[in-house]
Amino acid sequence: MNVTPFSLRIFVADGDPDGLRIVEKSNWIGKALVFPRALLPQVKARPELAQTGVYLLLGPRPDGEGDMLYVGEGDPIRPRLESHYAQKDFWTRAIGFTTTTGGQLNKAHVQFLESRLIALARAAKRLPLDNANQPAEPSLSEADRADMEVFLGHMLGMLPVLGVHAFEQAPKAPAAKAGPVLTCKGKGVLATGYETTQGFVVRAGSQAAATVTPSFAKMAGPRELRADLLENGVLLEDGTVLRFTQDYVFSAPSAASDIVLGGCTNGRLSWKDAQGRTLKELQQAEASG
Repeated sequence: MNVTPFSLRIFVADGDPDGLRIVEKSNWIGKALVFPRALLPQVKARPELAQTGVYLLLGPRPDGEGDMLYVGEGDPIRPRLESHYAQKDFWTRAIGFTTTTGGQLNKAHVQFLESRLIALARAAKRLPLDNANQPAEPSLSEADRADMEVFLGHMLGMLPVLGVHAFEQAPKAPAAKAGPVLTCKGKGVLATGYETTQGFVVRAGSQAAATVTPSFAKMAGPRELRADLLENGVLLEDGTVLRFTQDYVFSAPSAASDIVLGGCTNGRLSWKDAQGRTLKELQQAEASG
């Protein structure tokens, strides 16, 4: 993860903060166009979309529980977005990446970026993908591959600022910006985790309850999340319990403890340090210190 400070320049092209935003990063040849689906008929006339590039489509899943993602490339981008506007219903916003000057990316470059982004999203398992297949990486020269890895690194640094965390692995802990390692126990399971700026991370090897309470089963969000974790292999059966196969970032401590304990929980009380102090108590002490 890149921790070097950087700056972004965001130009609100039509004066509407929710409209078209053009985002540029210091010392980078690329730029991003961020816009809602409803604006594509107007945005498609922009010269950036006549360039070769890579794009992301984001929007709610069919069940309404969280977002899903599609990664694509175009040479140029515009016809691909027009096709998705007519044929893909789920997406509500798009992010297109091109360059500040046309001609700096070619078809092989963006195929490489598309392949790498899809692989990263599949590995992170943060959002379900609408992409059916994993495209093969094109053949690039050693120099071009190095250039595209740098380009990709800039994209990955920019995306969390734009609210997209789909490509990020869980941050490692303990670190300066992460909280202490905490435990969550109950129903014969034991899990460890910690707070970060991205959310609450449950560590690989942690256990989760194999059964859920009736109240949990009635909560659509946690129920669907648990099903996704099982489907994606983040949770696997291990005897009488489930086990986390990788570090996984939850949106909040309660979301994590709900999955671990298979019930409706208060994560601020369920997660405790080695001295038995709850996360709530630790945060209160930190706030008053």
